[in-house]
Parts: sequence; C-alpha cells; structure tokens
Amino acid sequence: MSSLNKGVEKVQVALRWDPSASGAPPHDLDIIAAVYSADDPHGEPVHLVHFDRRSPDGTITLNRDSRTGLGFGDDEVMTVELHRMASSYARVMVGVAIQQSAGRTTFGDIANTAIRIAEGYTELARHDFSAVSGSTAATVAEFTRNGSGVWEFREDVRGFDADPDSFAALMGAAVS
Repeated sequence: MSSLNKGVEKVQVALRWDPSASGAPPHDLDIIAAVYSADDPHGEPVHLVHFDRRSPDGTITLNRDSRTGLGFGDDEVMTVELHRMASSYARVMVGVAIQQSAGRTTFGDIANTAIRIAEGYTELARHDFSAVSGSTAATVAEFTRNGSGVWEFREDVRGFDADPDSFAALMGAAVS
C-alpha cells in the first residue's frame, strides 16, 4: 500500500503463461476488470475493461495483450489507477479468463500460469492458479473504497467454469 492514510492508489496486474506446445492451438488468457458503482457495488458493472474495451475515464488501461503467451516476461499487463476514479465508483474486481476457441481449456491445462499484483515495488499478491486448476476463469483481486474514500485491496481467488463473456457477468457476484 502507498501508506496507511492513502490506501491503494495505482496497481499493476501482470499475467504470464507459457505458449502451447508446437502444433497445438495457442492459449489466450485475458485480464478483465469490472468497475461497480457506489450505489450498487454488487450489481451490474458500470463498465468492463479487457482486450477490446477500455475504461471511458482512462483510469484502467491494458498495456500489453498477448494472444499466445509468446515472449519474455509478462504476457498481459493492466494498470488500475484507483486514486483517479470518480467517487461514484466503489468497487473494482479483477479476474482472468481463458478464451475457449479451441475447446474447453482450464488453468491446469496451461503451463506456468501466474499473476502478480503490485503497487510500485510492493507486491500485493502472487498466484499460480493451482488452487483453481480445473477452472476456465478466476477472480484474483477485489478493490473497495471504504467510508473514508480510501481504496483497500483484498485477495480474492475464486474459480469459475465460464467463457470470458459469461465470466464478466459472474465475477462481481457477492463474495464469500
């Protein structure tokens, strides 16, 4: 966190995975962020950010989008600037979904999946998806604005069996 008074301000969500074996269809994983209003923090998202949608206010950006996992380092990177969000937003859920174009693929089917959530040089969370290896999508983080207007972070790894479009509707459901 930035400080005890400021809470979480700007985070980077970085996703990586190994490419498919030679001759196999490529694996395409996507980071998805759902933004919820203060009036209905567990209802329908006000907007979604992923590979082909941007946040209208520019507070959430997808800096890198891989469709294969090829390359060195992080394959997908999303920046979430919570400190710039309007006070009408109170909750942001972040998750990862696997494109299902080549048939049902789970996290357990993809080698070396990992996600890292950091604020500056401070790592807030790191996951390898082993806890949700049989899932096709998973939430990884929840950011909520408290009564003082300060953003707080909570790890939230929950697996889903859903395609990316269905997952976007499910990911913000009330947490356990």
